[in-house]
Amino acid sequence: MDLKESDILGSDISRHWYYRAKARAVTELLKGQDFSRILDVGAGSAFFTRYLLENTVAQSACCVDISYGADRNGTYADKPVSFRRNIETADADLVLMMDVLEHVEDDLSLLQEYIGKVKNEGGVKFLISVPAFQFLWSGHDVFLEHCRRYNLQELENVVTKAGLRIIKSHYGFGTVFPIAAVTRMAGRLKPQRVESQLKIHHPAVNGFLSALCRLDLPVQHLNRLAGLTVFCLAKKD
Repeated sequence: MDLKESDILGSDISRHWYYRAKARAVTELLKGQDFSRILDVGAGSAFFTRYLLENTVAQSACCVDISYGADRNGTYADKPVSFRRNIETADADLVLMMDVLEHVEDDLSLLQEYIGKVKNEGGVKFLISVPAFQFLWSGHDVFLEHCRRYNLQELENVVTKAGLRIIKSHYGFGTVFPIAAVTRMAGRLKPQRVESQLKIHHPAVNGFLSALCRLDLPVQHLNRLAGLTVFCLAKKD
C-alpha cells in the first residue's frame, strides 16, 4: 500500500470506499485458505495486514517497507506485528504484495526474491494486486511512481514465470470500472495533472461507490473481463 495515499486519506482510510472494497475483496480471495503468519511486502501503513489480523484467523505479521525509519515491534488486535526495512528470510504462510510490483522495473526479479526469502515447507501463498490496464494510465500513476499497469494475462505470466502455481486470479472493481474509464478518458482532454485521484468524498458519494463495489464481491471470481485492479492468489509448493 502506498504511503502517499494513506497520507491523503489519513484516519478516513478505513471508511473510504476503495480501501473498504479492496479489503473485502482480499478477504473473499482468502476464504477457505489456511494461513496464520503474514509477510506484507511494501506494506506502507500496513492497512491490509491490520485488517486481516482483526478479521481473519491470522495470528502474526511482519511488515516490510524501505520507507520505515527504523525497525520496531508492536501489536495489533493483541497479535504481534514487526516492522522491518528489510529482511533476509521470513517464516510465513501468506505473503501480501498489495500494489507493489508496478513500482519496480523488474517485477519478476522482485517476486522471485521474496519467493526465495520465505521458508515454509508446508507451502506459501502469495496474494498479489496490481493496477489494471495501461490505457487507464494517468497523472495518478505518475504521482504514485508506477512503472506500468497490467492486464490479467500479464500478471499471470509474471507469477508463473516466477515459479508460482496460480490458485485463482481475476479483475476487481468491475462495477466501478466504467465510471473510472470514462473519468480517465475525459481527463486526457485537459493537461495532465500529476496528483492522486483518491480523495475524501461526500458521505453520499462514498456510500454509493461502496454499495456498487459490494455488488462486485459475489461474482468477482468470475471477472476475467475488466476492472480497476488485477488480483492473483498463487502458491509456492
